[in-house]
Amino acid sequence: MQTMSSALVIPASIPSPGWAGFTIGPVTIHAYALCILAGIVAALWLTNRRWLARGGPEGTVWDVAIWAIPFGIIGGRLYHVFSSPDAYFGPNGNLALIPQIWLGGLGIWGAVALGLVGAWIGCRRAGVKLTAFMDAAAPGLLLAQAIGRWGNWFNQELFGAPTDLPWGLQIDADNPNFPAGAEPGTLFHPTFLYESLWNLAGVALLLVLDRKFRFRRGMLFWLYVAYYTLGRVWIEMLRIDDAEMITLFGVTQRLNVWTSLLLLVAALVIFGVLARMPRTVESDSVYLPGHAPEADNSVEAGPAAAGNGASQTEGDAGAPKQTEVNAPETKTKKPGKNVSPASHRDTVTGTSKEPEGSSASGTSGTAGPADGEEK
Repeated sequence: MQTMSSALVIPASIPSPGWAGFTIGPVTIHAYALCILAGIVAALWLTNRRWLARGGPEGTVWDVAIWAIPFGIIGGRLYHVFSSPDAYFGPNGNLALIPQIWLGGLGIWGAVALGLVGAWIGCRRAGVKLTAFMDAAAPGLLLAQAIGRWGNWFNQELFGAPTDLPWGLQIDADNPNFPAGAEPGTLFHPTFLYESLWNLAGVALLLVLDRKFRFRRGMLFWLYVAYYTLGRVWIEMLRIDDAEMITLFGVTQRLNVWTSLLLLVAALVIFGVLARMPRTVESDSVYLPGHAPEADNSVEAGPAAAGNGASQTEGDAGAPKQTEVNAPETKTKKPGKNVSPASHRDTVTGTSKEPEGSSASGTSGTAGPADGEEK
């Protein structure tokens, strides 16, 4: 009984990991890098599912990713370096640390900003709208951040102030990040865990809201920005790692706190403006003007396809009715990939009323655009 009582008074805590990576010959694989990689893979998987469900051409996500990912990593590193310059440019700074990303240090806003530049390049090359891709990718971005934050746990970094809460985080006393003057065994707020859970909840929230309102034109992306920054403000204020301090209106706070507040306000304003804009079939299309498959189909199918009136709501047949923000009165669904409107009608009805030999009937010509034109 005495042993049980002693066990009950031992406070619970989150232990520090005793493993931070492994080596394969001369190459060291860091746990931080594995977390970032796992987050990217999860984000690509979710984004691809959502992109295809929105009618985007197959393969576009990968075409955009090869631009967005390297741009995002570079942007994230640059933001970290210039927002925490002492370790690199200070009196004891070391410029050789700048490319050593595996040691930690990727700023989310630099990653998003420069990642959007890369995504814009990829979208232009694929003939699709950046805003459509942003909406498809928003939940995936949060998912990647939720997974990537665990890299801070492996590196024992970016934790919060001391706490006596039962979920306090243990940090090795001999770790370089252990605060000077703190007693060994001190527990700290696990800010990596707070942000990871906050982001996972945000993924679920964005998916539910998008299913109900079917946001377009970048609206879901700006909701993502607003949600993330709202959480980042209070989580950032718990952290005790070195950071640039900025004084505004007589209040001194970390740079990322002010950045998050600014982006929160901007995101809400942009979302409000977009919500007031009328929606049309053209504005909801994922394609850039002149790149939609319908443009090619109308030329190839000729007058026979012009009267096609088959229209469907987006999503699977029989799906529950969804609320749309400023939805147009009518919406038409694009025919499937590389399928002309006339061929699409024949597939649905099982009959063909096209004159024999017309390009839409499949006896001559092509039924849709080439793969390269869609991507």
